[in-house]
Amino acid sequence: MSNQDTKQPKAFKNAPITNTKTESENEVEQIIISADEEVIDKTTTFENLGLHKKLCDTCKKLGYEHPTKIQRDSIPIAIQGRDIIGIAETGSGKTASFLLPILHKLLSLNTKPSPCSGLILAPTRELAIQIFQHVKAIGSEIGIHSTLLVGGEPIVQQQKEITDSKKPAHVVVGTPGRVAEHLRNTKGFNLFRTKHLVLDEADKLLSSVFEKEIALIFGALPKRSERNTFLYSATMTKSVEKLQKAQLNDPVKVQVSNTKYATVNQLQQEYLFIPEKYKEAHLTYLLNENPGRRVIVFVAQNVTCLTLSLMLRQLNLPAIPLSGQMADGDRVHCLRKFTSGDRPIMIATDIASRGLDIPLVELVINYDIPVHSKEYVHRVGRTARIGNQGRAITMVTQYDIQYFQRIEQLIEKKMTECPVDKDNVMVLSGTVATALEQAKKKLAETEKDEDAGPGDDEKEAEAQVLNSAIRLLGQRRKAEKGGNSKGIKKKKKKSKK
Repeated sequence: MSNQDTKQPKAFKNAPITNTKTESENEVEQIIISADEEVIDKTTTFENLGLHKKLCDTCKKLGYEHPTKIQRDSIPIAIQGRDIIGIAETGSGKTASFLLPILHKLLSLNTKPSPCSGLILAPTRELAIQIFQHVKAIGSEIGIHSTLLVGGEPIVQQQKEITDSKKPAHVVVGTPGRVAEHLRNTKGFNLFRTKHLVLDEADKLLSSVFEKEIALIFGALPKRSERNTFLYSATMTKSVEKLQKAQLNDPVKVQVSNTKYATVNQLQQEYLFIPEKYKEAHLTYLLNENPGRRVIVFVAQNVTCLTLSLMLRQLNLPAIPLSGQMADGDRVHCLRKFTSGDRPIMIATDIASRGLDIPLVELVINYDIPVHSKEYVHRVGRTARIGNQGRAITMVTQYDIQYFQRIEQLIEKKMTECPVDKDNVMVLSGTVATALEQAKKKLAETEKDEDAGPGDDEKEAEAQVLNSAIRLLGQRRKAEKGGNSKGIKKKKKKSKK
């Protein structure tokens, strides 16, 4: 893996390269791609990027004829053996940017690839499953085997797959928690021969949430000069820059747009300034105005996710919930229903904001404005993907103005006001208020009900998913109250002493 190779493919030679000289960037070579360009570059092909012929043929078979702009400029560099920091809007084709070079390298070997030659990490189960599906779709056509390591799946079956000497998994896709668990407990599983490492949504993976797991994984890897490392995300953070210095070897930063936190030009971004007490009525109005369209409604809390899902069901709107506190099987069920179009409205927490490639999402509604401005970029990135048009509407109450202003400063764009028929909203408000009360009542009753049985038909099965999620919420609330009361008792005992 030589970093001295000066022979560069045409796409790399023509790319605009600048060398920064700031201490934080550590003189990292950069490629800045104008955000004004079309997402897909129809003037070039995957063959022009220097990819293995089998890969190019497979891409054509799967319907991919031309690379996106980040694929065009990052793939040739990765093929040379350089480490990559990829910063691009969600929906710009980041997955293929790191996957195709890895598969190219494995195909170009003179011998069969080693087990776990490639390791791809993602922060959520849903994103890991999505990446695995891409790996499997392309890899199965070219004889590259892969496996998925995520929570909620039988660990014994995973152990068999990652230690199978007859059919070794050349590429492993997983979440940090489950990969770390196998490193600790599965005999025969190691990362000694891992030559390609990917951190997708790197800013999230490098947060304090995964600190211990990431440290364990990096400790099990070959040293940085003996592997390729690719960091990809829609946002660049200090933690990514810190890892760049510690774990990357002569990296190139490929950045789409001139701003760190860009949104695509095909995205129509609007705001709706409303009183807090009329949020539910405005949400219902917006959904009624967009019948049949695939919509993701982002909320801040699990309880809001479930309450709105119940409320919309009362109003005969086909909504389905998705939150990190739901059971794994229920999350898969709801995501599958939304992806297939059977249920076109998904009420979701930020678990759905990272990397998920759900086709044909036409509208994103920020019911709760994100407190952390960078999450806005990830949320609205669920629409307007790969050159398609999209729309995002952010609800702003009297309590949200400072967060709204921070978002506009971050993305360096001014949103337009979303037009609404206020009279129609007021007509809806009474019916919506009744549905909301019924939803809250159902939530309270179901939290206490431990014995609700499974549904027989499709509608009842979805109701069961909601019931299961509500009961889990109730259990967590009880556990939190129990923990708090124990803490209070301990403090009282100490004060008596």
